[in-house]
Formats: sequence, structure tokens, C-alpha cells
Amino acid sequence: MKKVFLSALLLLISTWSAAIEQPTEAHPGSESFIAEVVEAHALDAQKLRDLLAGGEYRQSIIDAITRPAEGKPWHEYRQIFLTGRRIGEGKTFWREHADLVNQIAGEYAIPPEVILAIAGVETSYGRITGNYRVLDALITLGFYYEPRGAFFRGELKELVRLAGEEDIALTEVTGSYAGAMGLGQFIPSSYRAYAVDFDTDGKRDLWGSRADALASVANYLHVHKWQPGAAIAVPATVTGDISKVLSGNLKPSHTVAELRAMGVSADQALDDDTKASVIRLDGIDGPEYWLGLQNFYVITRYNRSPLYAMAVTQLSQALRAAYVRD
Repeated sequence: MKKVFLSALLLLISTWSAAIEQPTEAHPGSESFIAEVVEAHALDAQKLRDLLAGGEYRQSIIDAITRPAEGKPWHEYRQIFLTGRRIGEGKTFWREHADLVNQIAGEYAIPPEVILAIAGVETSYGRITGNYRVLDALITLGFYYEPRGAFFRGELKELVRLAGEEDIALTEVTGSYAGAMGLGQFIPSSYRAYAVDFDTDGKRDLWGSRADALASVANYLHVHKWQPGAAIAVPATVTGDISKVLSGNLKPSHTVAELRAMGVSADQALDDDTKASVIRLDGIDGPEYWLGLQNFYVITRYNRSPLYAMAVTQLSQALRAAYVRD
């Protein structure tokens, strides 16, 4: 009887010990995530565990990512961003910060209206930067959204590293439902790779420094090989079967001469050896066709949707026209 009691007691102690040694996961898969980060970057496991335990699952984030604006047809998507208010606010912002905007444009060889158009589409020039905790967004999408979980867990790793580099309070910073931050809505990997300290205060601050935020947008485009002085996209006329060139690949891969031979002609003059991609958009009166050039492709490196790139393109043109007219 004593032996049976002793065996039961030892089993109970063993079970308690195992429970103590194996921490309960704050989120499904979080312990393996912690192990990966600790091994790769030599960070403190318990601090990571405490951080993740403080993050919350948000159903509204899952709801938002499953119905993105980019799922709309072009004629509806365009109406979101090409509004009188957004153009007017952009013109006013440009006038009020002309010296800074033009200095950044000159430094990185990016048109000021393109920098401002990205800021306008992303956050209405910094007015709406998102009210989700970035930590909650990346935890929700990293551990609870299977279609892109691996991507967002990668961004969560980048966020942890970014916090140490830029002294960011991870439990406080806010952004979009996808974890994008600041005026230009940089995800953590882009923040680490492309953000710049334009105001030279020793910190890359995409929330509090307008100079850093706008210059970071310009630097992103510059690093992705923006072509100064070149067009972004031009309307096109289609008379042939273009199914072979509507592959969804936005990188320019056919010359204008090759496309003309396939029944696609630019509605304005382009050199025959200029490379382009064929873009089809759902206009209100039927399909719209465009030739996306290198600079259009560069904008899609910021956001891979052709609708986004076209909205930036057309908003930049509207901003330039309004600014010059005024």
C-alpha cells in the first residue's frame, strides 16, 4: 500500500514538474516561434514569452484582411482615393511643407507629387495612421490566419528586432490591421530596410518625424530603381488577343515594339525599346488598358496591387495639377 501511494505521489510530482517546465502557450505555435527567434537572434526567451502573452487576438483584424479594398473593381477603388478632399488636403500639405517635400524629392530624385500621393493613399498625409496595436495585429495574423501566417510571423520577428534598434515600446505603438506603421505605413521588415533618419536626430521615427517619414517613402522608391523623368503608366489601345501578356506579372517584360506587334499600342509616344507590362482594369464603362512602365512596377513594390499603383499614379497627377494651378 505504501509503495502504491509512493508511486502515485512520484507520478503527481513528475506531472507538476512537467507543467512547470513546459509553459502554456499564449497563442498557438508561439513557443516554437520563441525558440526560432531565440536561436536566430539570441534574444531572451522569457521576455519574448511575456511580450506575446500581452498581445491579444482581434477578430476585427481577421475580418479586415479578408475583405481588403484591393478586392474592389477599379472604378470603385478609384473613388476611394481620387476625391476632392484628398486632392485638396494634399495640395495644402505640399504648400505648408514645400521646402521639406522639395528637399526630399531632390535628394532622392523622386517627384514630390509621387511621394505625397503615397502618403495620401496610405494615411491621408498622416491623418489616419491606424489604431490597432501593431503587436496585436501581427500576433493575430501570425498565429491565427493560416493563409499568410508564416509571412506575418516573419514580420513579428522583424518588429521585435526593430524595437531594440529604434527603442520602440511594442505594447504602445499603433498602426494598420496588417501591422503597417507611420505616415507611410511601413511593415516592420520595410521599416528596418528602408526607413531613414532624414532629420539626423539619431532615430528613424516614422510617427513623430515628418521628415523621416516622407524621406523613407522616397528612399523606398529610390532603392527599388525609380527612373527619374520617366513616365509611370500610359493608356493603351488593344486590337489583338493579349491573353498571353495578361499574366499578372507586373514587371515590364515586353518592349513597346513587341506589344504593338501583338495588338497593343500606347496612346502616347514611347520608344520602341521601352519595356512595359499590360494592365487591364475594370472601368465603369468596361475594361481600361494601360502600359505599366518601370516606375509603375516600382510603386507595386510598395504595394503589389496594380489598383494601388494606378491610384497613386492618378492622385500624383491630380496633386501636381492642383499645386501648379494654385
